Amino acid sequence: MFQLKSKILVSSAILFAQQAYAAEPLLVSSIDWCPQLCSTGDKEGYVMDTVKAVFKDSPYQVKVTTFPWSRAIKSVEKGQAQALLAPAKQEAPNLMFPTQEVGIQRMCFFTKSHSDWTYSGPESLTGLKVGLAQDTSIEELNSFIADNPDQFDFIPYSDSYLDISIKKTKFDRIDAFLFTYNSTQYELSNMQLNNEFREAGCTSTAKIYMAFTPDAGQTSDVKEMMDYFDQQMAYLKASGEIKNIMAKYGLSDWQDFL
Repeated sequence: MFQLKSKILVSSAILFAQQAYAAEPLLVSSIDWCPQLCSTGDKEGYVMDTVKAVFKDSPYQVKVTTFPWSRAIKSVEKGQAQALLAPAKQEAPNLMFPTQEVGIQRMCFFTKSHSDWTYSGPESLTGLKVGLAQDTSIEELNSFIADNPDQFDFIPYSDSYLDISIKKTKFDRIDAFLFTYNSTQYELSNMQLNNEFREAGCTSTAKIYMAFTPDAGQTSDVKEMMDYFDQQMAYLKASGEIKNIMAKYGLSDWQDFL
């Protein structure tokens, strides 16, 4: 009987320790950016799937809230959440970035299918009206945008950004818009508009990250979160699991494009 009670007590202690170990919340601000991050439907997006694989059976409980892009950035800058999904470094320069990325974004221009315009560098944008999400940083275009702000229609990034951009292009309110290739093709397919639009050239590819708050009051905790993320993300990439995650969305392993 004593031996049985001891086993029960030990098992209970282990269970309690595991629950305590996994109880620390990791508050994440995210956006609706399918197929990277999806706030509706039966799939959460390949970036979210990757993050949840990283933190599976970890000391952290990932809790995600979806916001418009600008608000998501500010919430992490202010320390209201510990992490942001999923900026390129220049999109949220005030945040802290781990070594490991969670994917890539290939920013491309889209226009109507009958248009003969194709992007070939910043100079090729002369005379066009271009839709662009607010708080988007494109290294090769930033100087041109700063010098020619009237050529750009800055649209707040939210879950309606693509719908607005597509409709504005369709009805000639803008000539083209710039957004990530996978997301745009995904949305055009959902809207059955693939034949009415075409990709018209891309800018450079950028890595995207799970970025962390610079809030001084959380520095110690955030460093531990980042170290854990880097270690597990490196393992996940080496294991081949990224390819399996991407396959669920009909996409190639983003590591092949680095």
